[in-house]
Amino acid sequence: MSGNEEHFFEGAEKLLEIWFEETSSNNDDLRNISRSDWENVLSQVNCEIISFSKNDLIDAFVLSESSMFVSKRRWILKTCGTTTPLKCLSQLIKLASLNGYKIITDLFYSRKNFIRPEAQVTPHKGFTEEVSYLDTLFPNGRSYCLGSMNLECWYLYTFSRSDMKLSPGHMINEGVESDPDQTIEILMQNLDQNAMSVFNKKNILSAADATSMSGIDKILPNMHIDDFLFDPCGYSMNGINEKGEYMTIHITPENLFSYVSFETNVAMTNYRNLINQVINTFKPGKFIVTIFANKCSLAYETMKELEVEYSKESHWKRTDMQCCNFPSYNLLFAQYSYNGKNNCTI
Repeated sequence: MSGNEEHFFEGAEKLLEIWFEETSSNNDDLRNISRSDWENVLSQVNCEIISFSKNDLIDAFVLSESSMFVSKRRWILKTCGTTTPLKCLSQLIKLASLNGYKIITDLFYSRKNFIRPEAQVTPHKGFTEEVSYLDTLFPNGRSYCLGSMNLECWYLYTFSRSDMKLSPGHMINEGVESDPDQTIEILMQNLDQNAMSVFNKKNILSAADATSMSGIDKILPNMHIDDFLFDPCGYSMNGINEKGEYMTIHITPENLFSYVSFETNVAMTNYRNLINQVINTFKPGKFIVTIFANKCSLAYETMKELEVEYSKESHWKRTDMQCCNFPSYNLLFAQYSYNGKNNCTI
């Protein structure tokens, strides 16, 4: 962000999502955790709260390095740069317990491979170190690498409480389905610099202007948007709607290491139009798509769409695709690169 050629920022985020087991008390709610407690949690991560928005179902925090979302029994933390999100887990688990949630049912930790992994700090110096750290808290966790280990890849660590139906006082009974849940994430690199120019304070006056001029406000129009434009460049936004759904976008616009991430849990029967809208907005040279969905989700069957090879007229070449089945969720991972054609859809 300065004129120094050595300047570098790692846009790729580390993403943590934790679900806690339903309890018998209506008063148990992660949103009861105070702002000062969240600030203490985030101090372990090396980031700060910039902005806050909420509705009846979800709290959303724009952070100095990405975002945090809190709902009744789900917590999501997404942080970029050299942040250390795994360091806050013990403190988060204690706070959740004080607010009625003593049992974790599902945990997901994921990230794309870093451009400069040597710049990261413990416990994020490598995926092996991250797995070792997580294993101390979740002995039955499992780790995966999707994509090409010597090129572009995406790391995942999961924990699912397989014996949750036997836990004392649980609310999940035989034959009762879990809540529908899904997440789509689009991780983009080698962005078009005309598209990225909107996210530089030399060219734009405010975050609201960047949001409207880029077309971000049209991606999911029913979202209440909380956005922030960094100085001298960079952009973050959270969007939440009345259903408790969220979207979040984070942009590192510098040409040598440009990166944009898009994420939402909005349920759709077809994600292709959304993917096309996102990539047409930011114009990447390559991107990764991941879709998580449980069996109750509208997206559970639609994931199969991306398993089909696209036509030769497509603007994108699919370079990798993998599917995984987990105890609670299915996952699709797909990777695309620009093939130089004029059609801007997959």
